Amino acid sequence: MASDYDIVMGQDQECQYLCTHKVNRQDVKRARELIEEGYVAEWIVDNLPGATSFVTVDRTHKYYAAGFKIGYKDFSPVTGKQNYYINNHITLVIRHRRAPGRAGNRGGKVIVGFEVYTKSIEAAHRASTGCPQEVHGETNGMEMYIAPNNTKLANQYPSSSYLPQEDDVDDDSTLTIPYSYSVYFREDDTIEWSKRWDLYFNNQEDSNVIHWLAIINSLVICSLLTVIVIMVINRTYRQVHGKDGASDDGKLLPKRRRPASGTKSPRSREKAPAGLLQQEGETDRDDDFSSDDEFVEDITGWKMLHGDIFRAPVYAGYLAPLIGSGMQLVFMATGLLILSCFGILNPSFRGGFVSVGMGLFIFAGVISGYFSSRLYKTFGGINWRKNTLMTALLFPGLLFTTIFILNLFVWAQASSTALPFGTLVGLIALMLLIQLPLVYIGSWYGFHRSQPYEHPTKTNSTPRPIPEQAWYTQSVYPALIAGFVPFAVVFIELLFVFRSLWQDKSGYYYVFGFLSIVSLVGILTVVEVTVVATYIMLCQENYNWWWQSVFIGGGSSFWIFCYCVVFYYTKLKIQGFVSALLFFSYSFLACSVYGLLTGTVGFLTAYAFVRRVYGAIKAD
Repeated sequence: MASDYDIVMGQDQECQYLCTHKVNRQDVKRARELIEEGYVAEWIVDNLPGATSFVTVDRTHKYYAAGFKIGYKDFSPVTGKQNYYINNHITLVIRHRRAPGRAGNRGGKVIVGFEVYTKSIEAAHRASTGCPQEVHGETNGMEMYIAPNNTKLANQYPSSSYLPQEDDVDDDSTLTIPYSYSVYFREDDTIEWSKRWDLYFNNQEDSNVIHWLAIINSLVICSLLTVIVIMVINRTYRQVHGKDGASDDGKLLPKRRRPASGTKSPRSREKAPAGLLQQEGETDRDDDFSSDDEFVEDITGWKMLHGDIFRAPVYAGYLAPLIGSGMQLVFMATGLLILSCFGILNPSFRGGFVSVGMGLFIFAGVISGYFSSRLYKTFGGINWRKNTLMTALLFPGLLFTTIFILNLFVWAQASSTALPFGTLVGLIALMLLIQLPLVYIGSWYGFHRSQPYEHPTKTNSTPRPIPEQAWYTQSVYPALIAGFVPFAVVFIELLFVFRSLWQDKSGYYYVFGFLSIVSLVGILTVVEVTVVATYIMLCQENYNWWWQSVFIGGGSSFWIFCYCVVFYYTKLKIQGFVSALLFFSYSFLACSVYGLLTGTVGFLTAYAFVRRVYGAIKAD
C-alpha cells in the first residue's frame, strides 16, 4: 500500500503538511482504546521497517524496535484525569551511505537505517501552510477529547444535579486533527549494508548464552535416551542371537513356561522329563538357565507376535494419507531450515518464509503421493485413486477450511491482517491445479511401479488375543509420557520463538542456526523415544503399534499447546474474544502441523525398528 508521504532521496523537509481529518465521538472513543492497548504503526522504506530508536542504560548500544506508537496517555497535573494524545506529527530520519561496488563509484547510495520519531502537536498555532509554528519546541499535545454536549445531557438527565464529563451519545460534534511530517537524510558510514538489520536484533550477545544452554540441555537429555536405546537394542540382539529363546541361526524356538505352582525349573541334578515339543539335548541346555534368564523369558513377549506384528491397522485408509502429508511437512521444514541457515530466508525477504514454505509443501506433493500409495498398497488397499484424493485434500483441506473460517472473524473486525479474497482463491488454485496433479503422479508411481514394503514374517489369519495391558501402555498415556521428553528438549528455544512473535518489539526471529541444532536434537529425541516406547509395547504383547507410533511421535505437540496456554495467561495481555480465538486457534493449528510432522518421524522410526527386529529371527 503506497502512502501519501512525498519523500525524495537526499532532500530534507523541515515540515510538510499532509492532511486534516475529522473524527466524531465514536472515532475518538476507538482511538482511545487503541492507545490504551498500545497499538503501533509500521511503515517500510527500502524494505526496512520504520523503527523507534532506543539506547541501552549504559549508553553503549543502540537498537531498534520495529514500529511506532500511534499515541500516548498522560495524567493531568491539575485534575489528575487521564488524557489521551495522538501522534499527529512524524519525523522521519533516513540514514544512508555510499553503495558498495560499481554503483557507489557512480554516486549511488543505499539506505541503512529508517528511524521514526513521533510528536503530538495541538491543532492551534499553525502557519498558513498547515504546519505547526513550533515543530521542535515544547507544544501542547493533540488531545483526543470532544467536550460533552451539556445542553443535550441536561435534557437527558433533567432531575440530576450532576452531568457526566464523557458523552458517548453520537451527535454532530467532531474533532479536527491536522497531520504533518518532517524528513531528514543523514549519512552514516558506521553501518554496513549487509548488517543494517543488526540493530533490530537487540540483546543478541546475551541471548546467545541462553541458546547454548538450551543446546546443552537438549544434548544431555538426548544422550541419556541414547544410552537407553543402546541398552534396548543390545538386549534385543542378545535375545535374538543369544541363548534366550532362539537358536544360533536366529530361528525362533518354543519357549519353556514356568510351572503354575511357581516352583523353579529343575536343575542339572533334577532331570525333568522331555516335553512333547522338546528335542533331545535341549533339556541339558535348559538346565543351565538361571532364574534371571527365566525372568528375561517372561518379558520377551515381543517374539510371540511374529504372526501379528505386521497386521494392517484399523482405519488404514486414513493412516496412509496422513503419513503422506507428514512427509510433505518433513520436506518443507527441512528446506526452510536449510535456506534460513544459509541466509536465503531472512527478515529482509518479507513474506518469504510463508511463500517459500507454501511452495515447498506444494511441490512435495510427489513425495506425499509416493509414500502414501506405497504404504496403502502394503496395507492391501486397492482403490488407489481414492487414496490419492484423500492424500491431496484431507490434511490440506482441513487446514485451509480452518484458516478460512478464522479469516471470517478477522474480516468482521475490519482488520488489515485479513487475507484478501484473491489470496484465498489463489490458495485453492494451488491446491487443486498444482498439488493434486503432483500427488496423482507420485501415487501412480508408488502404486503401479513400486512394490509394497516387504515384511520379514507372515501374518496369521486369526488375530492373536492381546493380554491385559499395564496402565502406562493404555489409551493416551504412552503419548503423553513419551511426548514430554522431546518437549523438554525444545521448550527453551520455544520461549525465544514465542517472545519474538508476541512480545519483542522487533518482532523478528533470526537465530535459525540455533533453531536448526535444537530441531535436529529434538527429532533425534523423538526417534529414540519412539524406539523405547515401541519396545515396551511389544514386550506387553501388544501389536497395535501403527497408530500408537504416530501418537507417541507427535505427543510433544500436546505439551507445546499447553505451553501456549500458559504463555497466554502469564505473559500476554491480549484482550477481546476474537483476538483470543485467533491466538488459540492458530496455536492449535501450528501444534497440529508439528504433531503430524513428528508423528510421521515416529511412524517411520517404529516401522524401521519393527522390520529390523523381526527380520533378524525366523519363525516356524
